[in-house]
Amino acid sequence: MKPIDEPGFTHVELFAGIGGFRLALDAAGGRCVGFSEINRDAIATYCENFLEDPDSNLGDITKITRLPPHDVLTAGVPCQSWSIAGRNLGFDDDRGQLWNDTLFLLHQTQPKVFIFENVKGLADPRNQEALAYILDRIRQAGYFARPLVINSSDYGVPQDRVRIYIVGFRDKAFFDRFEPPPPQARPWQLQDVLGLEAAQAKATPKPDCIDQQEGFDLFGQPMATGRSHSRPGTRNDFFLFNDIRNGPTTIHSWDLKPTTERQKDICLLILRNRRKKAFGLLDGNPLSLEHLRGLDPSIEERELEALVALGILKKVAYGFSAVEGAKPLNEQQILVMEQVLAGHRSLDALRECRSIKLARLSLEKTLAVMLENDLLCCVEMRYEFRYTKISTGIDGINRIFLPHSKVFPTLVASDANDFVALRDIEAASAQEYKRKFLDEIFKPGLFRKINKAEACRIQGFPTDFRLPEARSRWMKLLGNSVSVPVIQALIHAIARTGCLVNAPAAQAAAMPRLEITEVAA
Repeated sequence: MKPIDEPGFTHVELFAGIGGFRLALDAAGGRCVGFSEINRDAIATYCENFLEDPDSNLGDITKITRLPPHDVLTAGVPCQSWSIAGRNLGFDDDRGQLWNDTLFLLHQTQPKVFIFENVKGLADPRNQEALAYILDRIRQAGYFARPLVINSSDYGVPQDRVRIYIVGFRDKAFFDRFEPPPPQARPWQLQDVLGLEAAQAKATPKPDCIDQQEGFDLFGQPMATGRSHSRPGTRNDFFLFNDIRNGPTTIHSWDLKPTTERQKDICLLILRNRRKKAFGLLDGNPLSLEHLRGLDPSIEERELEALVALGILKKVAYGFSAVEGAKPLNEQQILVMEQVLAGHRSLDALRECRSIKLARLSLEKTLAVMLENDLLCCVEMRYEFRYTKISTGIDGINRIFLPHSKVFPTLVASDANDFVALRDIEAASAQEYKRKFLDEIFKPGLFRKINKAEACRIQGFPTDFRLPEARSRWMKLLGNSVSVPVIQALIHAIARTGCLVNAPAAQAAAMPRLEITEVAA
């Protein structure tokens, strides 16, 4: 990447990752004067793409006392503390304390403006105290800030990625002038990035040329654009592999295994009742034989055991009592034993114990060891679907998206089990739609994961951006990054306030599309 010869403003990246912020700010006329990152893979990738010496890295943010003078500060503060996928421990999680280090440097250096990014979970009601604390600290640092919830799919990338962005100004006059960029038409849909060669994908089409753009399917054949995301009725443009949800485009374990109508009826009975509060505290609980007989007196234990043997159901130790005189072997077992003795004797009650969450122990594994070593006794056994985690899906498949889909789901560092089909299907009814998917796409294996170039496009990176060869490495780097076009939209909106007097005004003319929801401070 060529450096900017005559930058209009300077910027510093904290938690720089692979440089998503930098791509956007450099393109808007900025010049990076410092970056901070501790992940080795991210540092190497950043330095290779931006021609930086690794020694120029400012390093661990907890050890930085002052930053070089700059106009714009950016930070993608680690999000695990607030993520739905995390333990939801907030500032009880050490990683959450990195917000304090970020705000300390903001206060010390006093740039003109900042952009902070985090997962949407920080804006959720359960984390309202944490967000209020962060905004209060920002005010104490002398800034006026506006939190926004933005979906990347409403800019121009075919990705459903919702994040919170906090934009702050040192000068209230500029803050009062700031207007979030309005949504505009999306130039790309998922089908437009599937199967494109790097040479074809380098040039991003302009919004006024969308009608002339031609996508290519995964076999390289032209494909018409402009199809709607949803099918008539309740059909989706993807198929969800899941046993705890239901719908016309849901594929269950009993659709994939040889099962009788009776077995399917039992599975659907469990599916319809497992979320009822009468059977447990959580949003989804195992059911005992007695529970199921209360719903259908004809159900026999052997029928449930047959579903266990098929790999559709599993048996779950649910209720526990302490074995008299048993002495736990380690601190984790002592913690679980204390909770059981305190009255938290069910699996869902133990899962909700804050002390167990804070200890970060694997509850199921700890319980299994304690049962095996006669420290606990199982007093209630229940039945549950083998596959109960939505993001995991069934046998490593979560969703398979058809090529006509508008967007792909959020790219994540762990590489979600999402796939794209190698062909499209049409059907007159929901039943035919599902049957054709199974017969023509799933059974022949005509689906795959997105490749590196496609992932770059979905995040708004150029397809020639240099990344490691191993999938686990480049997916982690891209999944942890920001969507570049969102940052481009925000920096152009910031430049329009006049706070970056040297920013090229012409580059702020074409505003990207964003869906923005303000969050109450």
